[in-house]
Amino acid sequence: MVPLVFCENKNIQVLKQALEEELGFAAPQPYRRQVAELAKTYRKTPITGSEQAATERERLFENVDGIRFLLHEGGCGGTKEDSNNLCGLLAGYMHHPNVAGATVLSLGCQHAQIGILREEIRKRDPNFAKPLFIFEQQRSGSEAAMMSEAIRQTFAGLVEANKVQRTPAPLSSLCVGLKCGGSDGFSGLSANPAIGHTADLMAALGGRTLLSEFPELCGVEQGLINRGANPEVGNRFIQLMRDYAARAAAVRAGFEMNPSPGNMRDGLLTDAMKSAGAAKKGGTSPVTAVLDYPEYSSEPGLNLQCTPGNDVECVTAQVGAGASVVLFTTGLGTPTGNPIAPVVKLSTNSDLAQRMYDIIDVDTGAIVVGESTIQEMGERILDFTVKVASGEIRTRAELKAQEDFIPWKRGVSL
Repeated sequence: MVPLVFCENKNIQVLKQALEEELGFAAPQPYRRQVAELAKTYRKTPITGSEQAATERERLFENVDGIRFLLHEGGCGGTKEDSNNLCGLLAGYMHHPNVAGATVLSLGCQHAQIGILREEIRKRDPNFAKPLFIFEQQRSGSEAAMMSEAIRQTFAGLVEANKVQRTPAPLSSLCVGLKCGGSDGFSGLSANPAIGHTADLMAALGGRTLLSEFPELCGVEQGLINRGANPEVGNRFIQLMRDYAARAAAVRAGFEMNPSPGNMRDGLLTDAMKSAGAAKKGGTSPVTAVLDYPEYSSEPGLNLQCTPGNDVECVTAQVGAGASVVLFTTGLGTPTGNPIAPVVKLSTNSDLAQRMYDIIDVDTGAIVVGESTIQEMGERILDFTVKVASGEIRTRAELKAQEDFIPWKRGVSL
């Protein structure tokens, strides 16, 4: 079975698991027994017959939400820029406040060297102290020995992570990604300006927000430049936009190719129309910083971040830059999620919220029919975001285990 778009990868994986296990095609799991024995020892109590099924469903580490496995197609065979950026992105994920530690498997001869990864981690945190276990297969002897040791050390890391508990934190420590995908004619009228007001509230409270998708800011550059906290901010933004546009032109593409068939069917006919609505996600507060990919955010206020408009590449980059929660507006519907950060899906219209209720978290359609103002909705979204960040609410993407991860290769992806 094959998906026609990567957004369906998770569904294909679910079908693969169900069909293979139920039909007897599943691959053997040689390391499952080792993990079970470690868990049994940790519990210090024997597991018998009737308790077995229930225990397997119980969470062993109550303060750990889960283990995530980030798959990608980079690291070698591309440009050195791609491999360096991949190391920077992974370093951002390891430094991310939602992550307690990391296990890294390396072959050894690839472009993305362990030394580069360590240097990228140091850039983000010179005093990095989380558990970090790195295994290089070409130096490890047998594959089985490396895998067994990786399991043992990862398990030990989980034991340490389980000692950490949630503590109160100010909103100034929160970083929120601002994203739209599957946009429609209502995007620039309801959901986008609503999260723009949320972004303004965040800025006033000392938090950080990330406005990305540079191809979708084509045509509104001057308005953002005028909001720059200083001339350097505007200069860096326009330089990154020009560099991105030049790469696109080199392969006979351009920002004007950004609107998708679905966008156009629902009223976004040109890149200018799409950009005007997309920019509203950034609210009206000053632009305090401009980030190139895969830099990490640190400046309070609205940060512009160079990424494609591609849903998963953009969200992957926003989380790699420190986004604790991503606010994702959609008029047509999309299942996009992330492995380590909650992605809140906001519908631009109530019809979508009712039709695709299983992927939508917040319906901003009340703005369209005059039952809510943009400001009121923005305040509601901020309250919802705080509850999500605090672990009080799980998003639909989290409940569906929608864990999309696609690093951006710095070629042309619009």
